[in-house]
Amino acid sequence: MLRLLSLLQHRPYWSGSELAVRLEVSPRTVRRDVDRLRDLGYPVNARPGVDGGYELAPGAALPPLVLDDDEALALVIGLHATINGAVAGVAEASLAALTKVVAVMPPRLRQRVDAVRAMTVPSELAASRASVALDTLATLAVACRNNERVAFAYVDREGVASDREVEPHRIVLVGDRWYLVAFDTTRRDWRTFRVDRLRDLEALGSRFHPRDLGVDAATFVERGLTQVTALHTVEAIVEAPAADVAARIGQWVTVEPLDSGRCHVTMITESLDWPAFAFGALGAEFTVVSPPEFAEHLDDWSKRFAAAAASLDR
Repeated sequence: MLRLLSLLQHRPYWSGSELAVRLEVSPRTVRRDVDRLRDLGYPVNARPGVDGGYELAPGAALPPLVLDDDEALALVIGLHATINGAVAGVAEASLAALTKVVAVMPPRLRQRVDAVRAMTVPSELAASRASVALDTLATLAVACRNNERVAFAYVDREGVASDREVEPHRIVLVGDRWYLVAFDTTRRDWRTFRVDRLRDLEALGSRFHPRDLGVDAATFVERGLTQVTALHTVEAIVEAPAADVAARIGQWVTVEPLDSGRCHVTMITESLDWPAFAFGALGAEFTVVSPPEFAEHLDDWSKRFAAAAASLDR
């Protein structure tokens, strides 16, 4: 039954004869095991006839899943990342799901999971950023998919409040911030909205015909951020293996190996404080490639740290 369930989860449709051959059982056994899966809550649809077969359909509730090793590891890593992520209200559910998955893992797989969790260092800086409610993201996602107008109150970066009615297009995650790309029906133009600044979000129920943005949503958001915010592209050579650096700060940077013990790191950031913290936390020597103001920023940090160390009563 577990092998049958695994096959149904990995392909949309199987003929009865295909399943019988793959499972090395009779078609009658396949039908019996399908009935058992249904009794356990799995919605397995059957197509009658000579070319009949089976497919796993969406159900009213989520039944247990069968995962292979790579799928289970990916699930655990994803759940672990959401505990301190940019979406509010999911940490408790993520922790509960993580506990359930790890508890039933075989020892060989649990060792890999434990290694990932032990060697990954969460950043308090990412956790301190503004998070968004899961319900808000879900409402926006459904509105984007269904081409349904939404209304909300919005506070821009200057603190100015306004009421908006928009045609939502896509949600884009940049670093640890969520952005909504939408057509503003009042201003008759495309706009980008930081989701954590939305208030009183309401799906209006009215549908619209999708407009052409002209570019993909991620590019649109990146262009807007570059124009509005003074972004810094920080580059440095780190005297450490690329795999080690990627494991520590790879979520926020691009790591390119130069040789077995050195790598080139690129980070795009609004503030030079964050790369200073990230490179300092690596515990490895590094050389600044660009920009010059980052080197000046590090010099300022080093002077303040040196002064703080010298003030210690020895």
